[in-house]
Amino acid sequence: MDYDLIIRNGLIVDGSGKPAFSGDVGVRDGKIVAVGTVDGDAANEIDAGGKLVTPGFVDIHTHFDGQATWENRMAPSSNHGVTTVLMGNCGVGFAPCRPHQRDMLVKLMEGVEDIPEVVMVDGLPWNWETFPDYLNALEQRELDVDVATQVPHSAVRIFVMGERAARHEPPTADDLAQMRALVKEAIEAGAFGVTTSRNIMHRTRAGELAPSLYSEFDELCALMDGLVEAKAGVFQMIPAPANDAEEEFALLRGLAEHGKRPVSFTLLDVPGQPGAGWRSMLRGLEKARQDGLQMRGQVAPRPVGMFYGLDLSLHPFSSHPSYKSIAGLPLAERVAKMRDPEFRAQLLSETPEDSNPVTLTLINAFRATNEWEDGRPNYEPNRANSMEARAQAAGQSVEEFAYDRLLQDEGRRMFYLPAANYTEGNLSAVREMLGHPDTVMALADGGAHYGLICDSSFPTYYLQRWARDAAENERIDLPLAVAELTSKTAATVGLTDRGLIAPGMKADLNVIDFDALQLRVPEIVYDLPAGGKRMLQKVDGITATIVNGKVTYRNGEPTGELPGRLVRRTAMELAA
Repeated sequence: MDYDLIIRNGLIVDGSGKPAFSGDVGVRDGKIVAVGTVDGDAANEIDAGGKLVTPGFVDIHTHFDGQATWENRMAPSSNHGVTTVLMGNCGVGFAPCRPHQRDMLVKLMEGVEDIPEVVMVDGLPWNWETFPDYLNALEQRELDVDVATQVPHSAVRIFVMGERAARHEPPTADDLAQMRALVKEAIEAGAFGVTTSRNIMHRTRAGELAPSLYSEFDELCALMDGLVEAKAGVFQMIPAPANDAEEEFALLRGLAEHGKRPVSFTLLDVPGQPGAGWRSMLRGLEKARQDGLQMRGQVAPRPVGMFYGLDLSLHPFSSHPSYKSIAGLPLAERVAKMRDPEFRAQLLSETPEDSNPVTLTLINAFRATNEWEDGRPNYEPNRANSMEARAQAAGQSVEEFAYDRLLQDEGRRMFYLPAANYTEGNLSAVREMLGHPDTVMALADGGAHYGLICDSSFPTYYLQRWARDAAENERIDLPLAVAELTSKTAATVGLTDRGLIAPGMKADLNVIDFDALQLRVPEIVYDLPAGGKRMLQKVDGITATIVNGKVTYRNGEPTGELPGRLVRRTAMELAA
């Protein structure tokens, strides 16, 4: 056979941003070897007539750090055409880690990323201690996507400082030297960067702040110095969203100026931030580019939204004392108990109790949620249909109204809160951030927030909402949209061998029925270690996904092929 795989007759959107063209793609030994008119035979052929052929999507903001060690499929991201994921974001992860510190990292990940402790205790093999050890453990895994890593600040801080890190004590000069050395070691072993968080919502479930928060500039510079000494890597940060945006950007710019390494950060339209903070950050990015600094904002294509429900992590009564007494029961038994008039009266007489103020804030935010009742996702809800507005119209309190709505569909009804990127009740701010030369579409958070957020479908949504269904004056040209998901994300973090359909590039590809592309409503499944639950969101219209030349999904169903492997940054340099 001349080829292992030929994709024929497709409309090739090659990831460069250039106009699409009709043609074939020939694949051999995991590489693209021919593009255009491809003659010859192949062991496997896909007829892409009437469909798009794109590079595989590169998702640079995920949290599969644990899932990649216990599971072969990086769902739900791999269901959406994603073929490479970058883990270790937001300053949290599982390496480096001494044996007696494992519980600290587990509790931190449970609170920050909503991964139940029992899932991690049951699932994590802990066959590592140093970050190079962790990479070696990942190297043994067979997956449905390629995985790349970053070294997380909180894990580094705990590794060096132990309990002093959790108490937010300032580091000594020796502590800083050790942190710098650990970052350098991780980058030289193959990590793509270092990450941190200043987001005050990042806490353990008990409410303790993540160790990375409130770190002084000299500590952040020590992390940056690790990149400088390794002569590679990106510095990723979640700024403090409630702070003045210009002050936060000045900190980010200071890091870029200090180390002259690329800086990437979360950029959102955040309610309560003084002024239109996101817009001032865009101006700051433009000035930084003019000054020769490499800075890029990671933006989301829709509201960063949370789901509530009786079978999810949060709902209006999840922290009420009476509900806590039945929280461990199967859903059907909880629903039956909640239908008891006496239990209803008792629960409605109570107020939520929790040591974590973020939990209480999120519970209170339920009043702004909307129901998804028609079986189709609605990421742009009308605020006139919020729980609070509907309760007022019904002459009930939000709690009374919510109680009865939660019991719909035998307790399976889901409620959606557009938490960020929806300050004005529309996506105008999102559109302004998308496609900006100094931003990149990211923030899908795959592998995290199992019972709260389901944003792994960002790539599908982005194509569907902005490249196909948007009004003409706001539509993003398809070639530019595909580049945003492929070559631009890959270039942001230094993945130089993917993101383009061109000879010599990795054979990571998607075949997409663009007209049929349609997201479904997330489903709750119990397939994590220890029977843990998560939300999965399926999509119609992705005909095939190919990783390293192997077809991993056909029409949304896994083929059983697991060609994905660990990607080391050092391998990128050798390939170059």
